[in-house]
Amino acid sequence: MFPYVADLGPYAAAVGELIQEAEGWLTTIAFILAFVKSLPFIPLLIPGTALLIGIGFSIGASGVDITPVWIAISAGAALGDWVSYWLGRRFAHVVHDSRLARRYPDLLPRGEAFFQRWGALSIVLCRFFGPLRATVPFVSGVCGLRVVPFQVANWFSAFLWSATLLSPGILAMKHL
Repeated sequence: MFPYVADLGPYAAAVGELIQEAEGWLTTIAFILAFVKSLPFIPLLIPGTALLIGIGFSIGASGVDITPVWIAISAGAALGDWVSYWLGRRFAHVVHDSRLARRYPDLLPRGEAFFQRWGALSIVLCRFFGPLRATVPFVSGVCGLRVVPFQVANWFSAFLWSATLLSPGILAMKHL
């Protein structure tokens, strides 16, 4: 039915061996990738989601323990969003005084209304939508979302998001 699946065997084995040899670096690479992917605007330049899904396929092919990689990706994503949120809080006055804010005066009030309506749930939901994932923590800092609700949603969603990214590859490779 799927003749190309049979051809993946040697490639999956080779990737599995490579991952087993580089197992010590896998968690570090996964952490850095997730951290950088969570900073504002950088994900537009780095296809991090595809790479993280690829890590899931690699783990499935290698039989390496998922737990350290899952924790590394989750921590990297949550810490990256924490930095993004802090930058938003720290430079909110610059954003409020920017040419963009003057040109579009309803933009920031709409963002503040969004966070007042959805609160920390917006952090959880936006984690799963590409461009929003990297900008919402920054904007939530600019708009003054409280720290504790942000952090609870940030860490919860980071672990959920990373499990969602890793699972398809791991499951697919285990069944191949």
